[in-house]
Amino acid sequence: DVQLQASGGGLVQAGGSLRLSCAASGFTFDDYAIGWFRQAPGKEREGVSCISSSDGSTYYADSVKGRFTISSDNAKNTVYLQMNSLKPEDTAVYYCAADKVPGLDYYGMDYWGKGTQVTVSS
Repeated sequence: DVQLQASGGGLVQAGGSLRLSCAASGFTFDDYAIGWFRQAPGKEREGVSCISSSDGSTYYADSVKGRFTISSDNAKNTVYLQMNSLKPEDTAVYYCAADKVPGLDYYGMDYWGKGTQVTVSS
């Protein structure tokens, strides 16, 4: 069974930090890119960041560049998203997803995990 388990969400004040984790299983981790996506109420899902497990290439949405850092522990089949300087507009459900093609487009991703809620209070 393919599983992508996102965790680490919570409630934090503006300016604070959270680290999300995405634990993957059931597929060849090194063959896939893992991306983080988010969806706020009433808004379209958007790509946040992505990392290629094969070569470590990283991608970030402009809205999070300089604040979020994505990393991968291939030995643990886990991808992390360190989120610093959080803003209220970062509030959303965050999902991790896997696809053989890295990028920030949410459509066409092969596998999705359940989301984790991130709430940033002002």
